[in-house]
Order: sequence, then structure tokens, then C-alpha cells
Amino acid sequence: MNAHGPDTATAQILLVDDDPGICDVISEFLVRHGFGVDCAEDGPGLAKALAQKRPDLIVLDVMLPGEDGLTLCRKLAAADGPPVIILSAMGDDTDRIVGLELGADDYLPKPCNPRELLARIKAVLRRRSEPRTETALSAECEFSGWRLDLVRRELRSPDGVMVNLSSGEFSLLRALVEHPQRILTRDQLLDFARGPDSDAYDRAIDVQISRLRRKLDDGEGGNELIRTIRNEGYMFTGKVVRR
Repeated sequence: MNAHGPDTATAQILLVDDDPGICDVISEFLVRHGFGVDCAEDGPGLAKALAQKRPDLIVLDVMLPGEDGLTLCRKLAAADGPPVIILSAMGDDTDRIVGLELGADDYLPKPCNPRELLARIKAVLRRRSEPRTETALSAECEFSGWRLDLVRRELRSPDGVMVNLSSGEFSLLRALVEHPQRILTRDQLLDFARGPDSDAYDRAIDVQISRLRRKLDDGEGGNELIRTIRNEGYMFTGKVVRR
């Protein structure tokens, strides 16, 4: 593991699925591409695996015995767990939005092509491990009393309280503070936050914005940090100080 995060060639993946056939196929494919893979079949198995070793990413099925994958995803996000990619046979937009709303970094319908899953895993890990260059923003940004540390990937409230951000939320907030006082379309936000090769749909941006607003208490007392510009996109209105 490098200083910025896992090298995709050595990253450890935890696959949570109660179908042994799917586990075997996906595990074998990922191992062939240089990943370490552990498997769990349900919530207790997930908890046991996490107690033994923190993975770099979790691939989580929705339909599990006992607690379902969405419930487990919510708990992982609340505990600042590893990034999560959800797999589900329920693949319509509503289910995808629910998964993202609960803190997932990406969502794939089942059955999925192992190559597509591999690409999504690499994309999520890449977003987590992007190095900061001298031409990028300074290590810390301040706005309206909030502090965003771009190296530690930490957000602190004006009261000094740490606010947990998923990988997707952090990437989106970084994109917004990098372009304050500027209207950004959903396509631009996707490019800034996830890269031009992202095939994520723009509804995911709306979900991430909604989550960020809640975490920033946006709108309270007239403090609208992320403003919706009708038919155009979003604007970050806060004054950003770089340190």
C-alpha cells in the first residue's frame, strides 16, 4: 500500500455474497488480476472478516440471509468503513439511488460482467488514492468555518467535529470547492469528481448533492453553500480559503 492508498495490484477485496458459485467466479477473476480476495456470506461473516483485517474495498450483495446488503451498507458508511460497491439483482434506477443514498460508492446490477466489476473496483480505488500534486489545491481548504483536508480526506465542522464522507461525497465536495462561485453542470461534476471515463448517470450527482447538503446542514440559517441553478446545475457559494 502506498502513502495515498492501496495499489490496485495489491488491494484487498472483501466479497460478501451467499452464492458460492458467484463468489468462486468473481474471486478467481480478481485474483488473476492481482487482487487479494476474502469472502463472507452474511452480516456476521462480514463483521468477523472486518475484525481480522480491514479490506481496501467491499463488494456487497443486497440479497443476503439475515440483514440485507443495504442495511449493512448503511452501517459501514456510518462507521467510516471501506468503500462499497453494491451488487443486486434489483437493478432499476430506484434501487440504485437507494444504494447510493445509503453510502455506496458504486452499484452494479446482477448478473454483472466480471470485467465491468474489475473496472469499477479500479475506479473507486483510484479515486481514493489519487495523489495530490503541487498544482492541485493546498492541503486544507476552509469555507464558512468548515475545514476540508485534502490529504487526510477529512471534513471538520465549524465546531471541530469530524464528518464522515464516502469516497463519492469527498470527490464531489472537492470538485465543488475547487470551482467556487461557478455554475457546474452535472456532466462537469461527473468529470471533475469521477473522471471523464465515468459512465455514472447524472441522477447519482443529485443524490450525492443531497447527502452533502445534509452533512453540511446546508440551507440552515440561510447558509446555502450548494445552490441549485435551475436547468443548469449547481454552484458552490462559499468563499474558499486555501492553506
